[in-house]
Amino acid sequence: MRSKESERLTTLRLVTAAIKQKEVDERIELDDAAVLSVLEKMIKQRKDSISQFTAGNRQDLVAKEQAELDILAAYMPEQMSEADLDAAIASAIAESGAAGPQAIGKVMALLKPRLAGRADMSQVSQRLKARLTQ
Repeated sequence: MRSKESERLTTLRLVTAAIKQKEVDERIELDDAAVLSVLEKMIKQRKDSISQFTAGNRQDLVAKEQAELDILAAYMPEQMSEADLDAAIASAIAESGAAGPQAIGKVMALLKPRLAGRADMSQVSQRLKARLTQ
């Protein structure tokens, strides 16, 4: 507030409102993992909005959403590298004994808690699917 960064302030107020709303709705106090899931949801919403606004040729709204996305991303844990992601997928496949595409759900159940907040789960799912269909 003191540095007059109104965009950052607005975005952080949106984050706290989303966290409080989830706490009130579920009548619980959110832990770190749940807060990360709220942030991931907000990031996903911003990415979807950016794609929609780009398709609608609304560059003013794209810039606003991109600024919010950058602010939200700063509060997320560091993303995993490609090599680390592949290693995590390989270890989960070995641990579960998955042999084909029918075991994707089983492997994703192992990966989701391990990679929460550190990797885009849709990208993980795509990589896993490609690996198990080979």
